[in-house]
Parts: sequence; C-alpha cells; structure tokens
Amino acid sequence: MIRVAAVGDIHLGPGSRGLLRPAFETLGDCADVLLLAGDLTRHGTVEEARVVAGEVADLPVPVVAVLGNHDYQSDLEKDVTAVLADSGVTVLEGSGTQLSINGVRVGIAGTKGFGGGFAGRSGSEFGEPEMKAFIRRTRSCADGLRRSLEELAEAGSDVLIALTHFSPVPDTLAGEPPEIFPFLGSYLLAEAVDAGGADLAVHGHAHRGTEHGMTAGGVRVRNVAQPVIDHAFAVYHLPAGA
Repeated sequence: MIRVAAVGDIHLGPGSRGLLRPAFETLGDCADVLLLAGDLTRHGTVEEARVVAGEVADLPVPVVAVLGNHDYQSDLEKDVTAVLADSGVTVLEGSGTQLSINGVRVGIAGTKGFGGGFAGRSGSEFGEPEMKAFIRRTRSCADGLRRSLEELAEAGSDVLIALTHFSPVPDTLAGEPPEIFPFLGSYLLAEAVDAGGADLAVHGHAHRGTEHGMTAGGVRVRNVAQPVIDHAFAVYHLPAGA
C-alpha cells in the first residue's frame, strides 16, 4: 500500500515560517510521499518561496510539487522553482518523476494546468487570437501531462499519479460559483489523466470546492486545496500495482 500525502493552496509568506513544519515532520509516520498541488506562495516571490522551502526541506519523505497561478504572479516562476529544487523538492511542469517506495515504482506526472471549462460549457480554439491562445495553453499542459504519464508507464511504474493545480473535473468544484468553473480547470486535463492511465489525480485551486471527484474513465480525483481538506495535508492510500 502506497500512502500519498497531499496539500495545495498553502499560500505561505514571510509571516508563515514554521506554520506547517511541525505537521510535515510527522509525515514519516503516516505517508510515503508528499505532493504539493500549487499556490505554495501568495505572490510568487523568491522570499515567499524560501519560506516554503524551509517548511519542506529535509522531510522524512520525498516532496513533489507543481506551481499554481499565485506562484506565477511576479513572473519569477523559474526562480521559485529553483529555490524549491535547492531544498530537495522535485518541481514538475509537463514532466514526470519515478520514485521507488518499498520496492514499488511510483510515477508522478505534473503540470500546473490551465482553465477553459468542461464538457458542454468550455472554450475552444476558435475566434480571437486571445481565445485561441488561452485554449492552446491548456491543451499544451494536458498534452504534457498525458505524455509524462505514458512515459512513466513505459518506464515500468506500478502506480501512476497525476498532479495538477487546476482541476480536471467539475465534480471537485461543487461549492464554487458556476460562473468561474472555466477559470478553475478543464476537461482536457481529465482526458489526459484517462488516456495516460493514472490511478489517482490530485489538484488544488478550488478553495470552496469539494474533495472527492472522478473522471469519465473512473480515475479518482481529489481536491487537496487546504481550505477544502482543512488540515496540513490529506493522506490517500493506493494499492501497490493499482
């Protein structure tokens, strides 16, 4: 059994030092890996990234992350990524990583993702160049996620996890105003999760959403935005070779 701890939308800043560290230091007793589902900072500054790095450095489990929209706010996402990487965090964007956990090969594919909406109420690559660019960005993220999942499967992963910030399904957005669903996720991410053969999809972003959802292909989806799970992290169990 693989124990996956996950949280997103922790929005740490200079006044948050030490806020999550005590809980994270217990991870060795209850989890095998920690996933961070984006919006780790408030405004995407290097100073804030250093606070996040301090919270997760030298934990008893590996840490894998994607960035969120807040982490892009200051146009310093590369610097934020570098600070996190220096503390031992594996930051994914259209890429994947494989961990060996108790002899089980766990593949994690990640992307921030982007918006666009869901079946019947989604944007398309039609009309103004701005709309085309919007949906093409989402499609690019989804294609990177699918490709990474497939590569991890080819590399022999026994368990596959998709990690995003934006949601792949509307189920986990229940509680958010329907008018903003197109800005919270896209069905293209769900298609990538299903096509790539993931066993679990984890995301954040929807603070007023719902924890549990599922793709059309039957993959479990979990919204781990901290305001939703109301804890330092949630833990999910996956059978080895799920």
